[in-house]
Amino acid sequence: MRILTLIRQVLDAQEGVHIAANQIDRTGRKLVMDTMDEYGVEEALRLRERGAQAEIIAVAVGPAGVEEALRSALAMGADRAIHVEADVELDAIALSSVVAQIARSEGAELILCGGQQSDWDSQALGAATAERLNWPQATWTRTLELSGSSLSGKHDTEYGVESFEVQLPAVITTQQGLNEPRYPTLPNIMKAKRKQIRKDSLEQYGVQPKLRRKGVVVQTTQRLRKIFDGKDALTAAAQLVNSLRNEAGVIQ
Repeated sequence: MRILTLIRQVLDAQEGVHIAANQIDRTGRKLVMDTMDEYGVEEALRLRERGAQAEIIAVAVGPAGVEEALRSALAMGADRAIHVEADVELDAIALSSVVAQIARSEGAELILCGGQQSDWDSQALGAATAERLNWPQATWTRTLELSGSSLSGKHDTEYGVESFEVQLPAVITTQQGLNEPRYPTLPNIMKAKRKQIRKDSLEQYGVQPKLRRKGVVVQTTQRLRKIFDGKDALTAAAQLVNSLRNEAGVIQ
């Protein structure tokens, strides 16, 4: 079987966000594989280590720098990678079209992707890909077990933890707690340099973004540093409630 693991490259969590020309400026910033996607790569490796006869293919869509994230996946243990080179940013619906086409051409039976993309703050990619392929999907998985062509596990829902079972092919989205991603060893990092990264152009897939970002504003917060100094504690409390209701708008 073939497993696709979707990779996105994002700013390291320790990096500050800077805006230039109405977009997030990544120049000179440390970029890493999205942590949610790391869980997907790790889970693919664990399924294979538990007996699945699987080829693991890391897939990323983006500019030339995305190759670093793909090399990280290869160093973890993925067999090969596909880099769809794109200088435009694709929204989840457009990106899902690329992923679905690759899944069909590669004969993939399982797609693993992060439950929520940190740069988009979106959960749409897994669902949109499953819809295009007409595959079942399970989101926010906690555990996964593969037995033949049957995939079972547990995942989070708004009501609690739910057990599920699906027949492959399927789309699974991953989250923190599913596993603990491994650190690539030095020998595997060296091996990753020799592994294949296929380069495709976005034009091959006939996809254009459906959503165009017109501008970016970084949300900031600032303390008002108000001091409520009433005649007594009750008066000060009343002033605080009034400020929270009429100025901050956080209570009714």
